[in-house]
Amino acid sequence: MKTIGFIGLGLMGEAMSKNIVAKFDGSVLVYDVNPAAIATLTAAGAQAANSVEEIAQKADVIISMVPRSEHVQAIYRQMLPYLHQGQITIDMSTIEPAVSEALAAEVAQKGAVMLDAPVVKSVQAAIKGELGIYIGGDKAAWEKVKPVLAMMGCNQIHMGQNGRGLVMKMLHNVQVAGIQNSVNEMLTAAEHYQIPKAAFHQAISYGGAANFYLDSKINSLIAEDYRTAFSLQNMAKDVNIMKSMLETSGLQLPGVEVIKGVYDKGMESGLGGEDFCATFKVVKDNA
Repeated sequence: MKTIGFIGLGLMGEAMSKNIVAKFDGSVLVYDVNPAAIATLTAAGAQAANSVEEIAQKADVIISMVPRSEHVQAIYRQMLPYLHQGQITIDMSTIEPAVSEALAAEVAQKGAVMLDAPVVKSVQAAIKGELGIYIGGDKAAWEKVKPVLAMMGCNQIHMGQNGRGLVMKMLHNVQVAGIQNSVNEMLTAAEHYQIPKAAFHQAISYGGAANFYLDSKINSLIAEDYRTAFSLQNMAKDVNIMKSMLETSGLQLPGVEVIKGVYDKGMESGLGGEDFCATFKVVKDNA
């Protein structure tokens, strides 16, 4: 493995690719639609690619990290004519599992292998190389790229066939949203009964309701600071993907409907660009 290509240098992609540049003993080609993002990476030691097609032609392993399914589809439409035997593509974006599965089948027709490998945790974890990574696809291919993924994350788990890494990402994020909604409701009730947020948090920490979401967001909630670490609109996207998955599979999970309703109201209220903990405002205003 001599060359790694990285496509998508946003908040997460920049941090992830910088770790590869720092740790990989080879060339790292990078591309983004934003020239300034490419310049940031070349300053860190990466090589600029002129196009997605160039990366497809030159890289042994190709990583993509972009916002939505349509962006991943556009990238793979550009890459497919150039993909060839022996290449491994790793899409680390959070998109619909069915879209990823269909793309993986097209990649296989070119003799290459595609893995889905969405990540969990925050930008700070990406900077530190401490992401959690869920892998779907050929297990032997995963074994080959494990060292590359280890440059970005401290935990990896293979979830099964193509798309299963993304399924697991949806299960994870919607469970976080469920915990979040419970926290939002109980914080609203605490305020109603004149219990301050800080005291609520301390009391919760003494028992079985302690949770990472409350621990990590309590200061923001107390300060009513909704600056974005992970946006409400991004979580809304994931909740809606989960809803679509349930409709396709015939599962009925009432809690997902409740969560979707909260996020729908958040989007309707113009909170999409705020941090996802701004759902507290939605719950409180509708209590």
